[in-house]
Amino acid sequence: MSTDAEKQPIGELVIRTLAMPADTNPAGDIFGGWVLSQMDIAGGLVTKKVANGRTVTVAVDSMTFHLPVMVGDTLCCYVDVLKIGRTSIRVNIQAWATRQYEKGRILVTEGIFTYVAVTADRTPRPVDSEYVDAKPTPIK
Repeated sequence: MSTDAEKQPIGELVIRTLAMPADTNPAGDIFGGWVLSQMDIAGGLVTKKVANGRTVTVAVDSMTFHLPVMVGDTLCCYVDVLKIGRTSIRVNIQAWATRQYEKGRILVTEGIFTYVAVTADRTPRPVDSEYVDAKPTPIK
């Protein structure tokens, strides 16, 4: 059985950012919406690479907030492509935090997001055929 300390992020590191005081709620913790937006940005970066063009978020299929993010934490978002459909891309996104002045990282939030590839006029378009039914190589 693995312990929390042994868990590792799933997917590729896409975003690393610092949680700042302007991102807090009245309780002094970082807004969940801020965390969700960082995760959405990370997912968008990966899916536009996979789709070879613009993608839009169409669903946040699940979201679990495990622990609060605090001011001074470094938030790291990892993205793993789960499924590539004809026009859609489904990804698992994990947000891990490194607490200020502490070693190691902890899983704070995770969710499943769905994006759709779109044209310039925002209508769905097929994902490039080279990626359909195949998991893309990690973004470097």
